[in-house]
Amino acid sequence: MAISERQLETWSHQGSVQQSAATYEAIRRVLKDPRSPYANRDFKVFLQGSYGNDTNVWSESDVDIAICLSSVFYTDTSGLSADEQQRYDQNRSPAEYSLKQFKEEVTQWLRQHFGDGVTPGNKAIAVPGGNSRRDADVLACSEHRRYYSYPAYGQPGFHEGICFWTSRGSKIVNYPHQHMSNCTSMHQATSSRFKPNVRVLKNMRNAMIVDGFLEDGVAPSYFVEGMLYNVPNDQFVWAHQQTVENALAWLERCNVPDLLCANERYYLVREGSDVCWNNEDFHRTLTSMRRYWNSSRR
Repeated sequence: MAISERQLETWSHQGSVQQSAATYEAIRRVLKDPRSPYANRDFKVFLQGSYGNDTNVWSESDVDIAICLSSVFYTDTSGLSADEQQRYDQNRSPAEYSLKQFKEEVTQWLRQHFGDGVTPGNKAIAVPGGNSRRDADVLACSEHRRYYSYPAYGQPGFHEGICFWTSRGSKIVNYPHQHMSNCTSMHQATSSRFKPNVRVLKNMRNAMIVDGFLEDGVAPSYFVEGMLYNVPNDQFVWAHQQTVENALAWLERCNVPDLLCANERYYLVREGSDVCWNNEDFHRTLTSMRRYWNSSRR
């Protein structure tokens, strides 16, 4: 027995918009204050995650904000030939300012404005809510360039992303702008059906956790969104019931190693990667979704 269309329609609705927008604006103003200790550096502030991509559901509380240092950038040159690598090395100039310093200054500045509850975590800086603000996670990161060409004449070719180091010392490289752009393109190509159905699956995931069908943490929102991103556009129809059925059936038949993250820079399912879903959790999520879908009385 599939979940009712009425329940799926409720699940498709976007979560808090006004409060999250107010939270972003309040923190953005502080981060861009010309009196900050890093104000003379080049940087950008932007929303990322579910709120940035309009796929947030009501149960999601944290607003994800990135402050990205662009006057200093980190690189991956593994895709260059020996000659290109040599040209890159000749043109490279080491920076005197580091991402570590930037994060420390951002943390101190946020703490001055939002109190001692501002706490650096494994990845982001937690900023507790207050008044009309929601809780927020501020990611202090730097521009990252993955080079694929470095010609003798003309401009180098590279994929631009962001990078940061976790408190445990792991380097994370991701591509939030490509993720958001690709999801928006797919939303438009599916007659505005993609993002509501991402919210449907995220709410279904939450209900599965409450009802004991899936453990918390097995299916992060980022990967659920990426999973649905791979489903062909023609599988998104006007009814949520049929769209979910189409998506589950397609995913059960697909070649899993070919699935991509929505940024199309990483595969969705791979072992031993901080930016990919591990095989066991992917299959556990998909199997549990099918079991919940077939047995639900909602």
